[in-house]
Amino acid sequence: MSRTDRLFDLLQRLRDGKLHRAEDLAAQLRVSQRTLYRYMDRLVAAGVPVVGQRGVGYRLHDEIAVPPLTLPPDEYEALQLGIAIVAETPDPALKAAALSLAARLDTVLPAEPLPPAAAWKSEFAQLQSTARGFSHMPALRSAIVGRQKLRLTLQGETCTVRPLKLDHIGRVWSLAVWCEDCAAFRDIRVDLIEGVTPLPELFVDQPGKRLRDRP
Repeated sequence: MSRTDRLFDLLQRLRDGKLHRAEDLAAQLRVSQRTLYRYMDRLVAAGVPVVGQRGVGYRLHDEIAVPPLTLPPDEYEALQLGIAIVAETPDPALKAAALSLAARLDTVLPAEPLPPAAAWKSEFAQLQSTARGFSHMPALRSAIVGRQKLRLTLQGETCTVRPLKLDHIGRVWSLAVWCEDCAAFRDIRVDLIEGVTPLPELFVDQPGKRLRDRP
């Protein structure tokens, strides 16, 4: 039997959730206890939720261990957006799990002070409806890439904008724009957008209206 087969066999024996002594497992796999300890170390390194210690016994924990990950910004955004959407599901168990995961992420992620211009976003973390805004994400992203002006319908107003960047702080998403109507930069909460109409007019960089010119 190969080492891979023995590791799989070991995992199958641990799946009952009971505490297994190392000497019993070693006998069942026909390996030495020292080899059994190495197998356990390999399972732990692979993220298998094995708990226990030498001389006591081992069992599978009912939690899944995720090895440390380094995420690029787009994958991190996808993770945050997914959590926000699931957090609004009517299923109470899924909602509780999403909120718990969000809290754990917030705990382990490095805490950085928010710039004054963005600090307001955190105040709306409990008021957002990411699922409502999510339906507009494809149109917003497409317009940003294609440099296409948009007519946005918000709560109580409409405006023509140059979409510059989608941004988020945690699960609060916003759209940075140059507003043609008020001739100023704005950060618009995506969850407050009720309608997105792409306009035939494209835009080019102009001093004072570029993302890098935003205060």
